[in-house]
Amino acid sequence: MNSKKSARIVGVLFILAAVTAVIGLNLYDPILKGPEYLITGSEHANQVIVGALMELLLVVSAVGTATTLFPLLRQYNETIALWHVCFRFLEAIIIIVGVISVLSLLTLSQEFVAAGAPDSSSFHSSGIILKAIHDWTFMLGPLFMLGINTMMYSYIFYKTKLVPRFISILGITGASCVFICSLFVMFGVFSQISFWGAVLAVPVAANEMILAVWLIVKGFNGNAIASLAAKSKGKVVI
Repeated sequence: MNSKKSARIVGVLFILAAVTAVIGLNLYDPILKGPEYLITGSEHANQVIVGALMELLLVVSAVGTATTLFPLLRQYNETIALWHVCFRFLEAIIIIVGVISVLSLLTLSQEFVAAGAPDSSSFHSSGIILKAIHDWTFMLGPLFMLGINTMMYSYIFYKTKLVPRFISILGITGASCVFICSLFVMFGVFSQISFWGAVLAVPVAANEMILAVWLIVKGFNGNAIASLAAKSKGKVVI
């Protein structure tokens, strides 16, 4: 696959990831928000399932960006490139666990409604656990792991000049902010859906969108790719 085609694919996948993540989270509202979630979840079952499908598309896009970037990143540092793929896969697995928890919560909601007027305490106890699993995966995937992944590819972009330096710097800044945000959320300083959570997420979101548009329109720096290729060919394999 040539570099221009790879760049366009990565750019489209970044946009797909952002769009599906936002849509998926909003479609989950009936099952994750409000005191009557065991009833409203069942009433909006199709909406919740579509939200799950959006997050599965997010998983596909996350894995797609990592595997498409790998042949390029490995020419500079194969270890970091491999770490990026592995951590991106871990991010995808965490998101899938979150999807499973939401779909399980939907099943619980449907069973609650079908039972008529059951002892709600046991249902609510199970619901609290499933919602907690989703909340933790929502933090560990889009915050903790995202910060690590963004830092790795942004570092290589900065060192190789595959994209303009201002994009790489924005990526490193965004990765640092979102990783710090994950730690604050983990220790209960503030919630992920909050003013400070949004502020710390802005740089990484801006980086992904600017990078995506740049890759689709301009692609990777041809001179940087030629330099990486020459460096890769000059390595002695032992």
